[in-house]
Amino acid sequence: MRPLAVAITLLTVAARPAATQRSYRVAWWDAASVLVAGALSVIPEAAGLPHGAPPCAPCDPASLPGIDRVALHTFSGSAGTASTALLAGVVAYSGIASLAGATPAQVRGHAVVYANGLAWTLAATQWLKVLAHRGRPVLYTADAPAAASDVDNRRSFPSTHAALAFAATTAYVVMAERERLPHRTRNAVLLYAASLGVAALRVSAGQHFPTDVAGGAALGAGIGWLAARVHPTGP
Repeated sequence: MRPLAVAITLLTVAARPAATQRSYRVAWWDAASVLVAGALSVIPEAAGLPHGAPPCAPCDPASLPGIDRVALHTFSGSAGTASTALLAGVVAYSGIASLAGATPAQVRGHAVVYANGLAWTLAATQWLKVLAHRGRPVLYTADAPAAASDVDNRRSFPSTHAALAFAATTAYVVMAERERLPHRTRNAVLLYAASLGVAALRVSAGQHFPTDVAGGAALGAGIGWLAARVHPTGP
């Protein structure tokens, strides 16, 4: 828990506001931004990207970093389902928690920050998957020949689940500290713990390597922090 506590402290200190904060501005470009990010995020799936065969099937487990080899021994369908359910809980709880003690103007501002943060996190992960073209753990097993034809098995890095969980959590932490929302420390601990759970379950499901979820977590946290920090405020 110590690294988690340190991360939360650093994020809240970085986001520490002045005594009075103006609400986030809500403008037409927020909708445009979300629509553009949404369109970008569906292109890889619609176009069947990345094209071409996987670089190997089966791939050699010895070529993996040592930490990633643990993913080759944990393939659980129930863990995959649980990771999706827990992700939904993280996104929903972070959004609901941001309503506590918020004015109507703050609620509208939080909504556009969340929408932008999550939409651009999704778009970024989808295109990084195409660029990285990394095989999922199944391509390092005896089931690789049958799995090689599924393009989704070439989209391992980064983990979208981990990215979205950490984006929602970090956006909440920054907004909650900025506007001094109630129970922000308790909620931050719960949300980061749940986000770590999402990441761990993706590895247990055999959907991702540990480095995939670490990359997704870093990406999501960065975009969530940026969305909540740079979004304009105003009357």
